[in-house]
Amino acid sequence: MQWIDSHCHLDAFGFSGDVAQVRANARDQGVAHCVIPAVEVANFDSVRLLAHDTRDSYCLGIHPLYVPQASEADLATLEAHLERHRDDPRLVAVGEIGLDYFVPALTQSPLREKQAHFYRVQLKLARRFELPVVLHVRRSADLLLKHLRDLSTSTPWSGIAHAFNGSDVQAQEFLKLGFKLGFGGAVTYARALQLRRLAATLPLGALVLETDAPDIPPHWLYATAEQRALGVEQGRNTPAELPRIAAEVANVRGIALADLAASAWASTCEALPKVAALLG
Repeated sequence: MQWIDSHCHLDAFGFSGDVAQVRANARDQGVAHCVIPAVEVANFDSVRLLAHDTRDSYCLGIHPLYVPQASEADLATLEAHLERHRDDPRLVAVGEIGLDYFVPALTQSPLREKQAHFYRVQLKLARRFELPVVLHVRRSADLLLKHLRDLSTSTPWSGIAHAFNGSDVQAQEFLKLGFKLGFGGAVTYARALQLRRLAATLPLGALVLETDAPDIPPHWLYATAEQRALGVEQGRNTPAELPRIAAEVANVRGIALADLAASAWASTCEALPKVAALLG
């Protein structure tokens, strides 16, 4: 079985010392491809170079958590990079972009409005360059959907609502607009009842798989605050964990792992057509 990690921050500091080995370990586990999203202007070049080095793909965008320190010049830089690299087969989406209303400061003016502005500008750039979008969704699904509807055209949206954790209704609305929904380490926790129910009941073709490595570790890597206080180290989440995360999803759906592998591969390629072209 072959897998695509549809969202993996391989350029993160936690991988800086051994990223080649991390990627090789994942490949040994059947992870044939990783999608590496940018989060700020400062890592645009690093994700591009890394994707070429590892034969993976990348996205360019400004993450909502990086909007507070970003400027209009950063949006101009994003536009310039999208123009410069528009023919790069490994540039597959605008992302990671979106809205975050979990962090208290981002829910208040002026950052609330600044987030929305950056999100809309980046959606318009995705339209201009005919690229899918990779969305950050954290307590923001309804407003993300509103802006997507506002900017809808006769051409459907495409892309991935990464680390989806919304309601059934919100899930259906993203699907109607043309998105796939990303499921990763959070679905492995028994207490994540709503998320596991979504993973079990959504149409199989709606799901893509991700690790968000090194973030959102699956339950077998997680150490509680109490455990960490006793010296237990948190396990490092890497793309090699994807097949085991997938096994959890297959289990809650009651389907064969091979069937999930085939569907998730096809759905990722549908969401990100340039990935399909890279993989033949």
